[in-house]
Amino acid sequence: MIIFDDKTNIGMELAGKHALVCGSSQGIGLSAAKLMAERGAKITLVGRNEIKITAAMRSLHSSEGVHHDFIIADFSEPTQVKSAVVDYLKNGNEPTILVNNTGGPKGGLIIDADISEFTATFNQHLVCNHILVQALVPIMKVKGEGSIINVISTSVKQPLNGLGVSNTIRGAVANWSKTLANELGQFNIRVNNVLPGATGTSRLQEIAEAKSAKSAQNVAEVFEEMAKQSPMQRIAKPEEIAEAIAFLASPRASYINGINIPVDGGRTKSL
Repeated sequence: MIIFDDKTNIGMELAGKHALVCGSSQGIGLSAAKLMAERGAKITLVGRNEIKITAAMRSLHSSEGVHHDFIIADFSEPTQVKSAVVDYLKNGNEPTILVNNTGGPKGGLIIDADISEFTATFNQHLVCNHILVQALVPIMKVKGEGSIINVISTSVKQPLNGLGVSNTIRGAVANWSKTLANELGQFNIRVNNVLPGATGTSRLQEIAEAKSAKSAQNVAEVFEEMAKQSPMQRIAKPEEIAEAIAFLASPRASYINGINIPVDGGRTKSL
């Protein structure tokens, strides 16, 4: 049982923790890894590009005695992800924080989507998330604590136009996550979802470019339109999404379980 201490040093609230962060060579994943490292956590980066992951690891702050590392795995290959994480854990590593995060599928109308797009996205998101959870939950149970944070999308509350496959699979991940929260809460393992709105990442750049190619708008105009959809009239920075992730990973969120947290400047119309 975690007892919250109001004297906790928030600056180092993750000291002694070990976080495995997926999709962490860039964007939201890397921002979350950097922030948790600054707050004292040991970070294991996960990504498919060793050059990018190695560079990302060098950018992490290291507290005294903390040594970060990485796993190379391609989330389009679930068997590779399983093999990589099993091998990693055999070396005595014991993460109790898991950030499930990976890039989304290409955009497009759902009526035009090929069946293979659904299958590939389901494997990349839900199946790989499940593989990692099954690998880490036994460690979390022994440790008596755990925090699983899934970076999904506001589309689980309000489907986004032109992202049919993503809307579908993100919804499946959200319900998988809520079911896990119900099952694992008794072990002091919390499962929550962070739902980013439009965020300045390479993924958003790709979406903007694709939309521009199909319309009379240039990319800058597409971004301006996206920004106007939020009451705050701007696009989020990856670091702002990272703050929500780091909070959910921390002892300050010790009684927060099974929820969706939109970080979208108020763009989502529902509560």
